[in-house]
Amino acid sequence: MARPLPEAVRQGVVEAAAELIGTLPATDVPLPLRRFAQFERRKRAKLAGQHIAALLEKDADFRLRVAEHLREAEPELVAAVEEGQVPPAADPVRVATVAYLLRPAGWTELAEAARAELERSASASEGEAAERKIAALRDELAAARASRSAEVDKLRGELRESKAEVAELRRKVHDARQKAKAAEERAAELAAETARELTAARETTAAAEKELRKLRVRLEQAETAAEHARRAAREGRNVEDVRLRMLLDTLVDAAQGVRRELALPTMIERPADAVAGVEPDKLVHRNLPGRALSDDDPQLLDRLLTLPQVHLVVDGYNVTKTGYGELPLADQRSRLLSGLGGLAAQTRAEVTCVFDGAELDAPVAIAAPRGVRVLFSRPGQTADELIAELVRAEPSGRAVVVVSSDREVADAARRAGARPAVSTLLLRRLSRP
Repeated sequence: MARPLPEAVRQGVVEAAAELIGTLPATDVPLPLRRFAQFERRKRAKLAGQHIAALLEKDADFRLRVAEHLREAEPELVAAVEEGQVPPAADPVRVATVAYLLRPAGWTELAEAARAELERSASASEGEAAERKIAALRDELAAARASRSAEVDKLRGELRESKAEVAELRRKVHDARQKAKAAEERAAELAAETARELTAARETTAAAEKELRKLRVRLEQAETAAEHARRAAREGRNVEDVRLRMLLDTLVDAAQGVRRELALPTMIERPADAVAGVEPDKLVHRNLPGRALSDDDPQLLDRLLTLPQVHLVVDGYNVTKTGYGELPLADQRSRLLSGLGGLAAQTRAEVTCVFDGAELDAPVAIAAPRGVRVLFSRPGQTADELIAELVRAEPSGRAVVVVSSDREVADAARRAGARPAVSTLLLRRLSRP
């Protein structure tokens, strides 16, 4: 055959051979095709197509075996091709496939007939496709015309709106120009008025500066007279200061002579030292509830600590329960006493910290900081009662500050002449560097 088989006929021949290879034993499969024998039929026809077509063209026995396998599937069609009596209604591609495998007389005409039928079908398909495309293009053209008409109407409407908008803008521009002209005229009037006011202000300022210079001269004269008066007063006061200093030195010498004559000790006990309490190492330990009230005056404690010889009495557990009640009692005491030690060193105040010790059940050893007196209430006595004793022991007129948020303690301290302060004031003071 001078021309190659049509692609459809070639594909039919390859598929028939690929189907036969899947039914043959491995030893009967031609050697070039054995590596494709285990593939699925379609995969075998796709991957081994070139090898199968070449082998069919060269190996007549393999081609006849494929034809015999095809005879089993379509015996009537194969018999008709062998006899040269092809049914008119038979598929030309299938007929050409069987003719290629059997190679009867005139088989090439059957292949060419299949080619012609395929080309005719392709031409018909192309014509139908062209007609469908022409119809689609006509529909698109009609739609484009309709759309163009709608677009033209839309543009005409937009043009009318634009013209109206331009007319409105022209009117607004005209109004804006009129307003701008009026504003310029008003600005010119304001500028002239401002110039007049500025001239008047400058004249007023010049007059004020002149008066100020006169007042400064009078002030300098008054200051000179005051300095002369102060100098005269200092000279008179110096004489009185000398007399007072001599009298004070005489009193100090007399007091020192009396101290030496009576053999009085240099340091004496403070009134709070006379109040009995339990020593820290003789106490027992038990948890006690704390009470706290809100604070109203943050500056109160700072002002009280500036008083001379002030005695600060602290309700220990009331303060610790207010500030850090989540800690164990021992840690609460240590933290409070550490802060009170620093406060005593800063203010030089006498500091006494009172703890409730009547219900403690474990030995306690406390190292009190320097300048801080630590007392625990005796059995049968509360810390409130011990604080009241400390306040009553102080002489009348001495500044005593009781730190507690317990209202009963605060009221008792106030009745005894002391000044109460809430616990939050002390906590805030101790938290400052």
